[in-house]
Amino acid sequence: MKAKFGSFIVDGRGKVNGHVISKNRAGSYIRTKVTPVNPRSTAQLTQRARLQGQSVAWRGITAAQRASWIAGVKNFQRTNIFGDLKTPSGFNLYQRLNNNLLKAGQAVILSAPAPANVATVTIGALTATVAGGVISLVISAAVPAGTTVVLRATPPLSAGINFVKSQLRIITTFAAASASPLVATAAYAAKYGAFVAGQKIFVSIEFVNNTTGQNSVQQITSAISA
Repeated sequence: MKAKFGSFIVDGRGKVNGHVISKNRAGSYIRTKVTPVNPRSTAQLTQRARLQGQSVAWRGITAAQRASWIAGVKNFQRTNIFGDLKTPSGFNLYQRLNNNLLKAGQAVILSAPAPANVATVTIGALTATVAGGVISLVISAAVPAGTTVVLRATPPLSAGINFVKSQLRIITTFAAASASPLVATAAYAAKYGAFVAGQKIFVSIEFVNNTTGQNSVQQITSAISA
């Protein structure tokens, strides 16, 4: 569990004694922890293998390369869920950036990069057309140079659902210079199959710098299939 202390605990996230502590738009809450079923899906196993592979690779790089990651962490600090600035370990930074590169279909890097800009464009309207199973996403411009778009989507859902962060799954990527709209029809069908009219589908896009492995925040949108 993560906690932030004031005169007493003023905020918390995580699990403790069979309970989960978190926060949503209504404020902080606590609920009973439920252990989910482990589906051992192909995507899940692939992700686990990727993480394990990067752990092995970390041990195989040279001392100088490892030192570059340890020295480079000061350039990749992030704010945590409480808004406090946190510095990753060299190993965590190596994993974070290289996992981003791998999910974007790019080669791993062995030495820590210098921070660079992650170019993005703005997500637009999503179209989900039952005829032909078309999934098409408008973006404000072509995918920027040196960048890959990682596109996630949910399965077809009830039209009343609005919170779907845990259901988004990577279905495809789009290379630099890919023009709008981004069409993910085949990738969506391969992942989730067909959908029917009146169902709600969410997609998100994340931009990855092909050189450094830095990524943007996800932009998300949805559409009711017709």
